[in-house]
Amino acid sequence: MAIDSEAGRCVSADIAAGISPAAALFHSLADGTRLRIVQRLARGEARVVDLTAELGLAQSTVSKHLACLRDCGLIDYRAEGRQSFYALTRPELMDVLASAEQLLAATGHVVALCPAHGDRTTGS
Repeated sequence: MAIDSEAGRCVSADIAAGISPAAALFHSLADGTRLRIVQRLARGEARVVDLTAELGLAQSTVSKHLACLRDCGLIDYRAEGRQSFYALTRPELMDVLASAEQLLAATGHVVALCPAHGDRTTGS
């Protein structure tokens, strides 16, 4: 799955056929809410109710973003009774995000001033 950048939601692989896997990965991480969820899951698994409380978001918002991250193969869940516990599938994802933070620090966060990508909200 990839992200429909206009609507901020996942789109099917056949729609995104023209998107390279690398572009699809970065599109999936291009939303501030999804980044916050990934950062939280890096500390350990969590349920939707945990994420809504910790991130101060609506259940429907958290569920939508979890579905997207799951469709992209970045997270998965395990069922325990009637509860689902979400976790990262690839801990290497945190290495990618750490490298991105180093790059941002090295460039002085110039990307924030980029007319094509800067000065936008962090997502919902």
